[in-house]
Amino acid sequence: MIPEEYLRRLPQLIKQLEERLPASGNPIPAVPSDRSAIAGNSIGTGSDYHPAPGMLDEALQNLVDRLSRHYPFHQSCYAGQMLKPPHPAAWLAYALAMTINPNNHALDGGPEASFMEKEVVQRLKRMIGFPEKAIGHLTSSGTIANLEALWVARELHPDRPVAISSQSHYTHKRMCQLLRHPVITLPEDADGLPDPSRLPSGEPLPGTVVVTMGTTGTGRVEPLHRILPWAASNGIRIHVDAAYGGFFYLISESGLLDSAPWTALPDVDSIVIDPHKHGLQPYGCGSVLFRDPVVGKLYRHDSPYTYFTSDDLHLGEISLECSRAGAAAVALWFTMQLLMPDDKNSGAPSRQAASADTPDSGNKTGNEANNTTSNTANSTTGKTAAKADLPHMLADCRKAALRLHDDLDKSARFQPVMKPELDIVTYIPLISESSFSAVSRASGEIMKLGMDAPTGRDKLYLSTLILSRKEAERWLPSLKADAEQVRVLRSVLMKPEHLDAVPDIMRRLNRLYDRFLSARPA
Repeated sequence: MIPEEYLRRLPQLIKQLEERLPASGNPIPAVPSDRSAIAGNSIGTGSDYHPAPGMLDEALQNLVDRLSRHYPFHQSCYAGQMLKPPHPAAWLAYALAMTINPNNHALDGGPEASFMEKEVVQRLKRMIGFPEKAIGHLTSSGTIANLEALWVARELHPDRPVAISSQSHYTHKRMCQLLRHPVITLPEDADGLPDPSRLPSGEPLPGTVVVTMGTTGTGRVEPLHRILPWAASNGIRIHVDAAYGGFFYLISESGLLDSAPWTALPDVDSIVIDPHKHGLQPYGCGSVLFRDPVVGKLYRHDSPYTYFTSDDLHLGEISLECSRAGAAAVALWFTMQLLMPDDKNSGAPSRQAASADTPDSGNKTGNEANNTTSNTANSTTGKTAAKADLPHMLADCRKAALRLHDDLDKSARFQPVMKPELDIVTYIPLISESSFSAVSRASGEIMKLGMDAPTGRDKLYLSTLILSRKEAERWLPSLKADAEQVRVLRSVLMKPEHLDAVPDIMRRLNRLYDRFLSARPA
């Protein structure tokens, strides 16, 4: 799971860190046999307090046993939810930072880790085209990041609602409820995308519109390029929830995506991006950025026991959260050093980096696709140094989704729901009883068959998605609408290894489909 190249370095790095950290010059005293005598002694982490003989080995075995009950998120046969291990570089940096456990609330608790976080925020701002004066910080999750953005929206326009689409993450309604602020759902166009210009005339306009760049259900990218001009002409703020899709901006001009919505990203008022999704980081690492630094005044507060070691900005002064893991900033900083090359002119990653030298294999099948992808960066461990960067990894995820969609489209067993816009693929099994209820049952049974299959060639982890009647009638018009919703299959191909694995995923899907049919009563 972690390459030897990274594993063997950790003990060496811990020793180097321990030698270089400032100390009082006095060695940590040994633990006295009389534990009452330890008052005033600096024991540090408590690591000298050893468990009884045999307890550590027994507890470690129990630990491995419990952890082994998880699904194999690191393997390509896992194509279910938005889950994958962090890049080994992020793991290494996080583990090393955890030996000192910095807290990035204040420079008192995370002096260097806080500066590393500020550097990371600068990189994120440059990545999306925000001005240098913009402000932001990391968060413990995308939920908290969106909470902060919605809180700012409420503080700036307390008398006007927040508007969201029907496909926005459910956290927005929950957070508005928490904030006791009204929220409305935007009308939709014929393609099911939000269209605020269709809001009823005469009703109060929203103060902020939330636009999702990468919905968590299907990965759709909402039309920011059409919504932003309307919002600007009506004095309405735009907040972008790009928790899932944000890093795809790195390849928005590669030809693999529709670039139109992404061109408007630098002009929005705030944005949320989750490094713990496509930024290769461990949970939890979210981020929120604000274009106008004036919103920092809304955070103004004081603390009687922090913010005194430096006159520099303490991150807690522009954050609703207090204690935050400084290790998250350290890991992201280190990962960016290795995997997010800067454009020499602007300091921002090139959005065309993955286009010229990584041909799209989405329309190729069989040996042709395998030959094309054999030289691509299809591993998060960076096996091919020339293409071992984040843009190429994202390109491989995108190509994997296109390729799976094309294979499903040609299949006699499955049918895609829609063409993927990022790296999430939705599809249904083709069965004789073409109704919402029958397809829902079949989707659920195929998912369960994949999870319950014996370890080996047939095991496949999928997820399912509930489509409303309106959505299903739009995307699956051939199905009989005998229920108010339909359950479809869903695959999240967020690991670059998925590109080479698509033929095997299709083979496993076909076997699961055949097993499903054979188990049905005649």
